[in-house]
Amino acid sequence: MKSGKESGSEKLAGNFNVRNTCPAAKKCGGCSYAGRTYLEQAAAKYKKVQRLISPFCDVMHIYYCDDPLFYRNKVHSAFKKLRNGHVICGPYETGSHRIVEVDSCLIENKTASAIIRDCAVLAEKLKISIYDERRGVGELRRILVRTADATGEVMVVLIIGSNVFRKKKIFTDELLKLHPEITTLLIDINKRHDSMILGGTEIRKVMGKGYITDIILGKKFRVSPESFMQSNHKMAEILYSEAIRLADFTGNEVCIDAYCGTGSTTLSFADSVKSITGVELNEHAYRDALANTSLNKVENASFVHADATEYMERLAKQDAKIDCVILDPTRLGTTSKFISACKELGPSKIVYISCCPETLARDLKEFRDKGFEPFIAEPVELFPWTDKLETIVILSNISKTRKS
Repeated sequence: MKSGKESGSEKLAGNFNVRNTCPAAKKCGGCSYAGRTYLEQAAAKYKKVQRLISPFCDVMHIYYCDDPLFYRNKVHSAFKKLRNGHVICGPYETGSHRIVEVDSCLIENKTASAIIRDCAVLAEKLKISIYDERRGVGELRRILVRTADATGEVMVVLIIGSNVFRKKKIFTDELLKLHPEITTLLIDINKRHDSMILGGTEIRKVMGKGYITDIILGKKFRVSPESFMQSNHKMAEILYSEAIRLADFTGNEVCIDAYCGTGSTTLSFADSVKSITGVELNEHAYRDALANTSLNKVENASFVHADATEYMERLAKQDAKIDCVILDPTRLGTTSKFISACKELGPSKIVYISCCPETLARDLKEFRDKGFEPFIAEPVELFPWTDKLETIVILSNISKTRKS
């Protein structure tokens, strides 16, 4: 197994033996490998990737996380008021909307966890109206906390279920006294009756810029409440560095980066290629990506607000010249139409970054059927204790390989 660091062997050996002993693990369901040591869970994940991906190509050793606790930089929680007036917070029990009350979490950023617990205490103390999901009434509903490891900035989004938050001032004033490390505080109105955390219609700024800034591989990234960023900062840097290394760019490539989010992949790759275009459907993430490009003064990167599959199909119809396609989709993977468009475009290389080995294996089979041969895969552990694992796969266009 590879380490995220080359030194500090005593520390690394100790982290291999760290065991997830969270008492709420069985109910919460967030940590699929609770009860095991970090080494045991990393080995189990690697075995799974080998089983699913080795039929397509060689699987390199897993790049493990040398700090597998308290890494998650995006944390959200729901609130509930019990009959005795006690306000609890925590994740939902697996397959339900029953809150699992927890005092701390082994994978959540410690600052984020402390802010969430203190919000529950304040809500009880100030007799804040707590949203009732069954009746669809009440004010304080959920909370979202995002932290930036490189800059120390902290964003808090209070999600309310009504147009008014009557005790907003006293609640936010007390919260900021308890946590002066908060750099931006927002209120989101969410009257939806589904599982979406944010309402998606209106976010009100209470304090700060309305976003936080993090730094990955020397580039600054603006992160808004809705934006996608990898939840493990240290390992995200390793993931992108390894993807760039394995891609072995010449510097002359014209690239497409599909499902690009706020542009962290796009801008990280930009220094290694001639030009790169990020494609993102989420409007908030797209806007952040544009801002990030200006912030970092990157001149060879651009962004398109579009569905990745539809954009690729448009490029294929235009007979565009693309040398490399990079994709980092959700755990659902990509689409058959996307893969067909890749065949039409005929890039020499595809860099596929996946957080779900099952959908990755499904897509690799279809890519291979369309003439793209996977030739190396490397798992990178971004999500210790969970069932997720990032895997980088490099695919080569068979027709162009034969010609060369």
